[in-house]
Amino acid sequence: MHRVLPALLLALGTTGSAQVQGHHIAVQITGWKNARIWLGNYYGRQTYITDSAELGGTGRAVFSGKQKYPSGIYFVLMPDRHQFFQILLGRHQDFSVEADTSDLAGKVVYQGDPDNDLFSGYNHFLQKIDDRQRQLSIQLNQSRSPADSARVAQQRKVIGQEIYQYRKSFIAAHPSSLLAEIFRAMLDPEPPSVPTLADGRKDSLYAFRYAKDHFFDGVNFSDSALLRTPIYESRLQTYFDHFVTPFPDSINEEADRLLSRARANREMFKFTLWWLTYNYETSRYMGMDAVFVHLVERYYVPGDAYWLTKDQNDKIIQRAYTLAANLIGEKAPELDLLDSSLREHISLYGIEARYTLVVFWDPTCGHCQVEIPEMDSAYRKSWKKMGVKVLAIRTGGTKEQWTDFIRDHGLGDWINAWDPANQTNYRRLYDVYMTPVVYLLDSDKKILAKKLGVRELSDFLDHLSKLRKQGT
Repeated sequence: MHRVLPALLLALGTTGSAQVQGHHIAVQITGWKNARIWLGNYYGRQTYITDSAELGGTGRAVFSGKQKYPSGIYFVLMPDRHQFFQILLGRHQDFSVEADTSDLAGKVVYQGDPDNDLFSGYNHFLQKIDDRQRQLSIQLNQSRSPADSARVAQQRKVIGQEIYQYRKSFIAAHPSSLLAEIFRAMLDPEPPSVPTLADGRKDSLYAFRYAKDHFFDGVNFSDSALLRTPIYESRLQTYFDHFVTPFPDSINEEADRLLSRARANREMFKFTLWWLTYNYETSRYMGMDAVFVHLVERYYVPGDAYWLTKDQNDKIIQRAYTLAANLIGEKAPELDLLDSSLREHISLYGIEARYTLVVFWDPTCGHCQVEIPEMDSAYRKSWKKMGVKVLAIRTGGTKEQWTDFIRDHGLGDWINAWDPANQTNYRRLYDVYMTPVVYLLDSDKKILAKKLGVRELSDFLDHLSKLRKQGT
């Protein structure tokens, strides 16, 4: 689905017939007939189509099968692939539902489950909240003073508290329901009274530490139902974005702690490990590939990713081994190269400089044709004064194209080299599968930064220069 599903839960809890071992969901739609509808589900924040059924001439369709669906939030998608309503599937999956397309939020009636009135009550509660929120948005747009905006903000805070209290009351009244399990996972921890420090001051970090330590208290890791809602993935994102220090060691520690809890259920473990692996392998932040390498070494190498084939697992392990050679903070692999004449040997570790900028580039690459001259301009303007030397390594193009580009763009002040026989295996050791690829090394050839653009490199070098002046 291309449309973001709304927060409104048209939830369904069912008792059903004791004879039905699989699922039997009868759907009556007012507004459509002789057309196909679809049953779909969440998996994390993504949505997937699970089944389809044909509406007859009376607008009735049935989703049925011998197996029960895994518990979670599902949705019934209308023939226009735009309108839909949500249902909640739990232990009992024999029920019927009537829906009117003129108001899918308000005109949905469930039959066959005494819990439906409770869930409908929550839905109606949210409808009233939504009406109030719209009115507050209008008031905010019409506000003429900070005081007006403050009043709207206060009213929104009150609404938030009402929703919070509704969910807490629901949990207390119906603790074993699936909706209560979802609500528990959504609730943020409430810290007790802030303690007083020895010097008489209040502990200003106590609330943060408490929220972090208890952030997943409401998540039932022994049940995979939360995976078929957007709640668990949203909690993961919030936790690692806002509560975990963005350094690989800190992230690794928190990831291991969370995966230990997720082992209570194979599917919860699978999703959690997949989410962490994907997010840190593809992170836009420099250095997060160290988290990916840690996860692979700790979980994929021993074979904990049980859902993967051997070939799939081996590819992930190989990818991690490639990245492990060029992580931030590691010594850069040696490069024994030749200059353009093929006579002079050039060693990376033979270059004496405060900083060495290793650039892998191709004179026929469109990005390189733009970025290499920009890099040289920055080098001449400020980097050279900071003690930077550039080792530029040709990865493609002919020798003539390479030397012509060096001559035409005045790159003679760089150390220009190549590896004609590919003896250094630089593509694997430096993860060079596109160009340009850049590494910044310190005087000991330890990797300080990598895969940054010209502007980011300038900012990073400026930062290093400030640190040097401060003596840190």
